[in-house]
Amino acid sequence: MSSPFDPQHASVGDVGAALLLVDSRLKSVRDGGSGSDPEQRALTQQFIASLGPEGANDVLEGTCTLIYTFMAWLRLAHEDHGEDVIECVVPNLVASLRMMPKSVRPEAVPMMAGLVVAAAVGLSPNLWREQYGEWTEAEMTPLEATTFLLAEHINRMTDDPDFAVRLVSEALSGVDEG
Repeated sequence: MSSPFDPQHASVGDVGAALLLVDSRLKSVRDGGSGSDPEQRALTQQFIASLGPEGANDVLEGTCTLIYTFMAWLRLAHEDHGEDVIECVVPNLVASLRMMPKSVRPEAVPMMAGLVVAAAVGLSPNLWREQYGEWTEAEMTPLEATTFLLAEHINRMTDDPDFAVRLVSEALSGVDEG
């Protein structure tokens, strides 16, 4: 039975822009920054503002597509080892988000965990989230942190600091060619 939250019913959004933002954050943290460089933050905010409301919504949908893609890859990787992706990924994600109380308010953590679980079971995170109303400004930083943490988890699993970004970039290249 098909669910109204199946990814086939969801917009993909601007995955390229969302990936650019995640890649920038990964590189910032990897290069010794805390990931909260004020200049980088200002450039990111300026970029988002330049998109306008529709463009920002496309990036939001693209970010959800990244979460779905990362969780699909993680699900396959964990299943290859006889492990459950939800059991292996969600507790660490929740613990990491809870360690960021200045950036991630406690009430946002269950929503981010829900997005990841939705993706883990093959549902569109964006469509799943829509059932709770409009996205809030307070969810934007937790959403970014969630996407970053999933990408970093993949990078650590593969012992390759660029694997998660390359995974999506190559998938996008395949779509462009096909």
